[in-house]
Amino acid sequence: MSAPARRPDAVQNRIRILEAARAALAESRHVHLNEIAKRAGVGQGTLYRNFPNREALLAEVYRRDVEELVTAASALLAEHEPVEALRHWLYRVIDYAEIKYGVLSALEPVAWQDLVAHSHNPIEGALGHLLDAGKTAGSIRTDVDAHGVLLLIAYLGRLDRDEWESTARPLMNVILDGLRREDTGR
Repeated sequence: MSAPARRPDAVQNRIRILEAARAALAESRHVHLNEIAKRAGVGQGTLYRNFPNREALLAEVYRRDVEELVTAASALLAEHEPVEALRHWLYRVIDYAEIKYGVLSALEPVAWQDLVAHSHNPIEGALGHLLDAGKTAGSIRTDVDAHGVLLLIAYLGRLDRDEWESTARPLMNVILDGLRREDTGR
């Protein structure tokens, strides 16, 4: 038996709540539900009907970002050459990581460990898809894999929030430059 369909206005309220929570997390790791409800233009009752507690809301923001990141890989490859698609995707990873650390710092360790465990394989798969396309095109080194690249990217998590904006993209460009085959033009 499937769940009853949601009214269009209820669907829009849920989307606005998630977008407001994401925006609030981008600004601060200390997010209050009443602030999110105000930003979303909904009452507290509407927020709690959709998300019974703060952890449920933050976990959904995280899951939604992971889903968007994973689906973006194929879409970017359809629009760009593999290296450029990879660059766009890695920049999305930067945006995703900034929100991820806000979400994870706001959740209990057991909750965030479960979220991270369930998101790792899909993200690694999306990155592997991008790398494979670049390898096939001859623009990405053949001696790298998605797991290794994710290990490199994970070090971005060591950046302080105040240095994120000025440092994350330049460091990601260093990673991307290291992934390129040496005999290809830049």
